Amino acid sequence: MKNVTDSFVSLGHWRSAGSFGFNTDIFATNPINLSVVIGVLIFFGKGVFSDLLDNRKLRIVNTIRNSEELCGRAVEQLEKARARLRKVEMEADQFRMNGYSEIERDKLNFINSTYKALEQLENYKNETIHFEQQRAINQVRLRVFQQALQGALGTLNRSLSNELHLRTINANIGMFGAMKEITD
Repeated sequence: MKNVTDSFVSLGHWRSAGSFGFNTDIFATNPINLSVVIGVLIFFGKGVFSDLLDNRKLRIVNTIRNSEELCGRAVEQLEKARARLRKVEMEADQFRMNGYSEIERDKLNFINSTYKALEQLENYKNETIHFEQQRAINQVRLRVFQQALQGALGTLNRSLSNELHLRTINANIGMFGAMKEITD
């Protein structure tokens, strides 16, 4: 280490050698070389590094600005989507309520139409029963009349003798003959 400190201390005193040569002492030459390289890089590379840093800073700022804009648009779209969702939910509730109302209205209409149909069927049933009663009464009357007529004919046939029968026929023929003379 003594050589390293000696090389720094004796910078002002250059050994004057008659020839140019390389110093192979790595510990003595590296700090000097590094300080020269770093100094050159700082002097010439300051503009390049500041440009690179400025460009990087601009890209980061632009990226942040774009991200904020995208975030703002996303928030706006989210609010719009929420508003549409609320609107759709309200419409769905209204459709649901209208659907329930319509179902109730249809149910009442169906009950009323069924009640009317049952009333008509009851009326048809009563008319049919009345018609059947009248038909049965007419059949009974016809049968009673037929039986009464047969009974009367039977009584007449039994009570009329042939002679009485001939006299009745002759009297009727006479009446028809007299009626014929009057009409002529």
